[in-house]
Amino acid sequence: MTALIGALPYIQIILAVLIVAAILMQRTESGVGGSFGGGDSWNSAYRTRRGFEKFLFNTTIVLSILFALASLIVLITR
Repeated sequence: MTALIGALPYIQIILAVLIVAAILMQRTESGVGGSFGGGDSWNSAYRTRRGFEKFLFNTTIVLSILFALASLIVLITR
């Protein structure tokens, strides 16, 4: 258990780098305006992800959950 506690900061750093990379690799259809409702098309936010895009989206979610769990474990063990 002590080895896991000692390795958690390194695990968090690796997960953070992977999350940033996964987010930056995702393609955006519209700019920042689309995020706040000023996009070109109403349907641009509602489209189906397929192939690698879906894999990358799901990977980002899993990495984020793992990062949150690692952070929670750090808080509990201190």
